[in-house]
Amino acid sequence: MTSLLLLAVAAALMATFLTHRVLQYARQHALLDVPNVRSSHNVPTARGGGLASAVVITGGILLLPVFAQLGWVEAIALAVSGAVVAVIGWIDDHRSVSARSRFLVHLIAVAVALVGTAAIGPISMPGVPKLPLIQLLAAGFALVWLINLFNFMDGIDGLAGAEAVFVAAALACCLVLLGAGSGAGAAFAALVCGAATGFLVWNWPPARIFMGDVGSGFLGFALGAVALVAHRESGLSLWVPTILLAVFVTDATVTLLRRMARGERWYAAHRSHGYQWLARKHEAHRPVTIGVVVLNLVWLLPLALLATRHPVHAGKIAALAYLPLLPLALLVGSGRAE
Repeated sequence: MTSLLLLAVAAALMATFLTHRVLQYARQHALLDVPNVRSSHNVPTARGGGLASAVVITGGILLLPVFAQLGWVEAIALAVSGAVVAVIGWIDDHRSVSARSRFLVHLIAVAVALVGTAAIGPISMPGVPKLPLIQLLAAGFALVWLINLFNFMDGIDGLAGAEAVFVAAALACCLVLLGAGSGAGAAFAALVCGAATGFLVWNWPPARIFMGDVGSGFLGFALGAVALVAHRESGLSLWVPTILLAVFVTDATVTLLRRMARGERWYAAHRSHGYQWLARKHEAHRPVTIGVVVLNLVWLLPLALLATRHPVHAGKIAALAYLPLLPLALLVGSGRAE
């Protein structure tokens, strides 16, 4: 546990320093998010700060074979695939990239990650037929969805960063509970937690810099990769990360389905997520971000720990986790027409 804390602190310090450097770069090169009718902020704000987390995590992954039980092939595959996601996001932050091009790049990156980590162990996606190819396709779909999920949910100060810190820290705790605290999955989780914390220092409301597509897509991928490594290495049920991500999954999914039902372009920019309605209602981002953090800690974390302790019942525990979130999402306005 001490080594995990030291790793997280080191990653946080490096990410804090590098985010400040990215902030200086963004201001010098006018890399700014200028408010428009779809924005949730009122003043031009630097973006691209997630590059710092991406650099720290990618560099840290390449060190895991030295300090943790991860092979070089697997580490290189994860680092390369994560870098690919970050690069397409960084390009998109500078000039618009089509949704089709981003999706294709994400597919390639996810394929590299899945194939490159195959030696760690098999995949057992819950609720999916136990056929290797179907399991692989389901895992690929989940990773691509997670990349885009974080992009969708990165709309107000501190929200996506705080979610990444929570999920990564909680996964590390679950692995320690499982007796796998010295493995590569726990070290990977601590690395992501620390790097996201370093960025959050600058992104906590009122944010001085946004993570941008380079950060949101990469953090979504990184959390999925942590779950994948932890699952293949120690058998951690994939219901556990599904529980931990329940707030983001519920808001994004309900919003997406309601927009699609109305015939809207689901991939177009909008302000109809539940967290966006709440931010406008309260005329502030901080109460919403804090509210999600509290909900994660009070409701989802205990259930995730319970599912870790009793994996046979993890599916039922996951259903319980989502049960109150679905009506709550509708209550706060997830997907309501603007």
